[in-house]
Amino acid sequence: MSRFVRASKYRHVFGQQGKKEYGLDNIKVSNSAWDTNVVSASSRYISINWNASGGGAFGILPLPSPFDPLPHGFPSKLPDLVPLARSHSAPVLDTDWSPFNDSVVASAGDDGKVMIWKVESSVFEGWGLEHWEPQDFDPVARIDVSPRRVGQVLFHPTANNVLASTTGDHVVKLWDLANPENARAVLSGHGDAIQSLAFNPSGNLLVTTCRDRRIRLFDPRASGEAVRIAEGHGGIKGARVVWMGDRDNIVTTGFSKMSDRQVAIWETGGLGNVKMTTIDQTSGVLMPFWSDNNILFLAGKGDGNIRYYEYENDQLFGLSEYKSSDPQRGMCFLPRRALNVAECEIARAYKVAASSIEAIAFIVPRKSDSFQSDIYPPAPSADPALSAGEFFSGKAAPPNLVSLDTGAISVGAPPSAVPSTPAPQFVSTPTRTTSAPTPAPVSVPSISVQVESVPSPVARKPESSPALYTPVEPKTPGLSESGEVASLKDENVRLNMELREARAQIRNLELQVESIKANARKAAALLDS
Repeated sequence: MSRFVRASKYRHVFGQQGKKEYGLDNIKVSNSAWDTNVVSASSRYISINWNASGGGAFGILPLPSPFDPLPHGFPSKLPDLVPLARSHSAPVLDTDWSPFNDSVVASAGDDGKVMIWKVESSVFEGWGLEHWEPQDFDPVARIDVSPRRVGQVLFHPTANNVLASTTGDHVVKLWDLANPENARAVLSGHGDAIQSLAFNPSGNLLVTTCRDRRIRLFDPRASGEAVRIAEGHGGIKGARVVWMGDRDNIVTTGFSKMSDRQVAIWETGGLGNVKMTTIDQTSGVLMPFWSDNNILFLAGKGDGNIRYYEYENDQLFGLSEYKSSDPQRGMCFLPRRALNVAECEIARAYKVAASSIEAIAFIVPRKSDSFQSDIYPPAPSADPALSAGEFFSGKAAPPNLVSLDTGAISVGAPPSAVPSTPAPQFVSTPTRTTSAPTPAPVSVPSISVQVESVPSPVARKPESSPALYTPVEPKTPGLSESGEVASLKDENVRLNMELREARAQIRNLELQVESIKANARKAAALLDS
C-alpha cells in the first residue's frame, strides 16, 4: 500500500446535522411515485411537494438560516394547517426557485400545467399567534404546457424569465415568462419519459436523460432533435444528470442491466464516456449534486447516507460519507451565495425524511477566523447576465458571480461553445439533418411575472447570528506562539479529527448492530408463527 496520501484541502470535510431550530417537523410529503427531488430551496424559502386532498399542492415555508431568521412565533414543528399553493388540479411533481429572485418559484403538475408563484413575506405575519389562519398562495401566471403531465421544471441559470419544462409527450419546452402563450423552443426526439435535465452554467447547452437509456445534448434555443446522442446506463430506472460546473463534462447516475447503481463521467464534445463506476446494489435512485468546490454529492433515495467525492484528473476520489439512520425521500442544496462562510461551510443540504426536513452542513475544519478564499470560489449571483429576449435571439453570456467575501459582482468564464455539428449523432448511425424553425415571438399582452433581481444576501455571518450547527472545535485567534506550542496545537487538531472519525465508525457499527437485532426479532417472530 502506498505511504503517500493524495493532497486535498477537502480531505477532512465532514457533514453535521443542524440544530433542531434549523429543521422543520410535521411535514406531509406527497405520495406521488413520480421521481423528482421532492424539495427545492432558495436562500429565503423552501418548497416541498405536499400530500393534500382536492387536487395538487406544495408547501412554501420560510427557510431557517442565520441570514433570514424565522418570523416571530414560527415553530419548528408545523401545525396541521400551513399556507399551501393549491391551484393545480392534480399532484405537484416538481418545483424550482428562480436563481434571480428568492421569492419566485415555478411548479409542475400532473395536470399538464406550469404555474409561477411569488411569495409575499406578509403571508407569514402572525404565525404562531392565537386565531392566526393560514392564507394559501395564488399563482401569478398559469401556462398550459401539455395535455399530459409536466414532470420537471428548471429555471435558466443566466437569462431572466426563462424556464424549461418536460412533458409527458416526451419533449422539453422553453418559455419566456413575460410572454408564456407559446413555447419559444421545443426539443424533441426522446423515445420515452424524460427523467432529468440540466443546463450548463452559461445556459447555452442542455442535457437530458431518458427512460430509453440515452443521453441527449441540445442547443436549447433551436427547436428540433439533439445535436449529440449517446447510450447511457443500461437500466431504465432513475437516471439523473448534472453539469460539472464550467467544465465540458457531465455526471450521470443510473443503474446497470444487473441493477447495480452507477455514476459516470462524460465529455460533452462527443458525449463519450470518460469513467463509469459501480457504487453498490441498492435500489434507491441516486440524486447527484455538484458544488463548484469540485465536489460531487450523491444522495440515494431510501438511503440514510450522503457520499461525496472530489473530482480531479477525470477521476472521482472518495472523501467521506455522511451517515444517518433516517432514510431520505428527497433532497436539495442551498444556493452557494447563502452559505455561512464564517464557519467554513462549503455546502448545505436539506434532507426530507419521513415527516421532517433536516439541515446538514458540510464543513471544512479550519482554525483561522479569516475568510478562506481557497475553499470559496465566486458563486453565481442573483443578477441575471441576459434578458429572455437576448437569450432567444442567440446571445450567450457567462453567469455573473459574487464574491462570498466582499459581495463584489464579477463575470465568470466564457461560455462553452454549442457543438458545431447541427445534426444528431448516435453511435455509428449516419448523420440526419433536422431543420425545425424556431417559433417567432407572439405579440400578446405580457403577464406581470417579471423576476426582478435582488441583492445577494450578506455573505459573512453577523456576530449575533446563531450558527447552523454546534461547532466541533472552538476557533482559535491567530497569536504569535512558539513553534513548539503551534506544533502541539496541530497535533491536537489531528487527534480530534481522528477521534471524530472513530466516533463516526462507532455510530455506524451501532446502527448495524441495531439492524441485526431488528432482523433477529423478525426472524424469531416468523419462527414462532
